[in-house]
Amino acid sequence: MHGLRAARLAGAAGFAALLLGMGAASATCADLLPDDSGTGARRPVTVEDLARLRDIGLPDASVLGWPSPLALSPDRRQIAFYLSRPDPQANRYCRGLVLLELRPGAQPRLLDLGGEPILSVGDYRGLRTETGFPQPVAPKWSPDGRWIAYPRRDGGITQVWLVPASGGTARPLTRSPVDIEQFAWRPDGQALVVTSRPATLVERAQIAREARIGFHYDARFVPNRGPTPQPRASTPIEYRVVQLAGDAGPTPATPADRSLIEPEGAAGIPPNPVAVAPGRRAWVERSATSPLSEPVLRVSGPWARQPDCARACIGRITGLWWLADGKTLLFLRREGWANGEMALYRWVPGDRAPRRILVTTDILDGCVLAQAELVCAREGATDPRHLVLIDPVSGASRRFFEANPEFARLRLGKVTRLFWRNDLGLEVRGDLVLPPGYRAHKRLPLIVTQYSSNGFLRGGTGDEYPIHAFAAAGFAVLSIERPAYFAAANSKVKSYEDVNAANVEGWGERKSLLSAVLAGVQLAIDRGIADPERVGITGLSDGAATVGFALVNTRRFAAAAISSCCLEPWTIMSVMGPAYADRMRSIGYPPATADDRRFWGPASLALNAAKIDTPLLMQLAEDEYVMALEAFTALREQGKPVDLFVFPAEHHIKWQPAHRLAVYRRNLAWFDFWLRDRQNADAAEPSEAAHWRALASRRPAKPRGVDARGSE
Repeated sequence: MHGLRAARLAGAAGFAALLLGMGAASATCADLLPDDSGTGARRPVTVEDLARLRDIGLPDASVLGWPSPLALSPDRRQIAFYLSRPDPQANRYCRGLVLLELRPGAQPRLLDLGGEPILSVGDYRGLRTETGFPQPVAPKWSPDGRWIAYPRRDGGITQVWLVPASGGTARPLTRSPVDIEQFAWRPDGQALVVTSRPATLVERAQIAREARIGFHYDARFVPNRGPTPQPRASTPIEYRVVQLAGDAGPTPATPADRSLIEPEGAAGIPPNPVAVAPGRRAWVERSATSPLSEPVLRVSGPWARQPDCARACIGRITGLWWLADGKTLLFLRREGWANGEMALYRWVPGDRAPRRILVTTDILDGCVLAQAELVCAREGATDPRHLVLIDPVSGASRRFFEANPEFARLRLGKVTRLFWRNDLGLEVRGDLVLPPGYRAHKRLPLIVTQYSSNGFLRGGTGDEYPIHAFAAAGFAVLSIERPAYFAAANSKVKSYEDVNAANVEGWGERKSLLSAVLAGVQLAIDRGIADPERVGITGLSDGAATVGFALVNTRRFAAAAISSCCLEPWTIMSVMGPAYADRMRSIGYPPATADDRRFWGPASLALNAAKIDTPLLMQLAEDEYVMALEAFTALREQGKPVDLFVFPAEHHIKWQPAHRLAVYRRNLAWFDFWLRDRQNADAAEPSEAAHWRALASRRPAKPRGVDARGSE
């Protein structure tokens, strides 16, 4: 490859390699497998503890239902899975393939160690884009149980690797010049079917040729991602067969081979679960044409008519399993106020109604059915992810693998789940986290995190706001789960484009979300916990849009921090490219030439910069910081307390461990400074603290005349 894009990509790759400390002698992974033999007095949790959490599967519990990260052996007696631990000091990940027998006292075995994180790549407005979020990956056993195949990324390319299940030398099975995206075993266990996009190389060569004469600015461009065209999502997928033995190269796949590859869900949306048993099938489908309609569980089998499941079969079902008898179905369902609970049901269709055998506010995900029990990843508000075995008759759950046993020796604050409604009557829930040992004797500064509050309370959506570390430092934290879409009540909605258009009209969705946040904050104030004069708010993506809308429309918040930005006239229609601008106009945003201040008035930080006095911290990815410049420049010109940091080689979700720790520390220092008027020496760089003092010295006196809900 040659030309401008080649030079830019080579430079970026080299810089990313430097950032990740590849091959650094100081980076060891000796502690990848957990050791629960530690002793000592319990101590408060720190940002470093949160930044080094081990993960099984995806780190974010807000999206459930992806294919399980737990690979069950053919005899259902063992599982294999990836274990991942960030190392912020070396700015790399320790990753290993782990084998664990499903018997009491079994110790995990590490079958392979190494590889780079595999980031999700999806179809976003017709282009293939990295988001920074980890790709859901799982190993796969050969049909005879002798081998385990798994994806591993080295040198920036993902290949399929192979290791004997009994232990031995791991080796790459494929040598593709581009990423292997999916793979599956052939039934004979002698070969794998793999998918890739070799035409990507042709596309790269075309871009390199185009660089010599200048790129045509078209729908391939996303300016915030750089001055070159982005790869198209329409690049065809090629299916090939790779033999385990012999030196023959890949061969074309047959239609039967292609059918072995499981369909992927849409970008960011897991596929609906399906379970099949002899003569029976269970699946989930939408109950109406609207994408926001409630899902419903369906079954087919030897019944004259559809068995009646009543209310238990309607709602967000994340897992389905037929038991060995072929007649009993287990299903896992989100339910309760704002879907704040998970329930496991046991059902014999055509015979009796479903029976709920387990209900919890914990998250259960990635479940697979072993010989006699369900194996699940489980986590709670103060309990990081671990593996459990669940009895499919009684629902009793027992722990059998701790990914982060060190957390048993950390002091975490008390978490109370709160329930309320917003101004539209929509159900909202949140988790109120208090400092360890807190007693109701004084009001605390409060930090709001968004927009998911499920499982272990780590850092909100995007994992940038260290909830338990905030609490350990003396803050109360309100972690909010966003309510249902404002558009859900609109009977005319038939597609996601309709959803977006309905949400945009009159800023209905933004008003609904702000109402939910303000009502939750007021609940914490009314309980005598939150200090109404010291409330901070944070957010990424949709959460960041809520922050911006809040700063324009309320004076409730004394400080704010965002991880992406912003809803601005020039930004929306220019910085994100022609395809994005066309889409936004199609759902109701005015064109760049409209100068529609009536539309933008309730949402634009830039147009309202003169009246916004809330200190605002922006910690943004290289891919996205230009989207904040319109708002940042306006606030800066008005002398407002705004600060911006840019993180290189980052996407929408920041994935580098060193960056996550830096973001954690700076957010803690920022709220210490603005909500408690103190400098956190452990978290803030001295130069930053001096800059913040200068910003504070130019800040006007705090406005008065704020009502109980924070509105003017």
